[in-house]
Amino acid sequence: MRIELPEEKKLVHQSTIVMRWGDMDAMGHLNNTVYFRYMEIARLDWLMAAGCPINPQGEGVVIANAFCNFIRQLEFPAEVLVRTYVSKPGRSSFDTWAVMERSDQPGVVHATGGATVVWVDFPRQKSMPLPDELRRLVS
Repeated sequence: MRIELPEEKKLVHQSTIVMRWGDMDAMGHLNNTVYFRYMEIARLDWLMAAGCPINPQGEGVVIANAFCNFIRQLEFPAEVLVRTYVSKPGRSSFDTWAVMERSDQPGVVHATGGATVVWVDFPRQKSMPLPDELRRLVS
């Protein structure tokens, strides 16, 4: 099943991630699990840059679901450009989307994906309303 990214989404961040030799699998391309790690790195880079760091003793985001559409293989060596988008803010959650390309092949999409993130109070293990500053960023 392929999940399409919505047309209505807001670009919030771009990250360039250098692919490491150890990120490959036995077939010589980027391991499927690492695509999720790259989306996580990009999402956390955005949250940190936006002034919304994760605080395990306080508040932050958790992933409610995640997916990845593998379109073209990424092979070493590569710098992977990850564009992070957001949409659909709710009371305590919003959707994030990612598009991955090689930085030396602009416009050639290798993977797309996304995740629904929920803002939580970690000590209480309960969702809570998005902070006002974060809500402004995702709206």
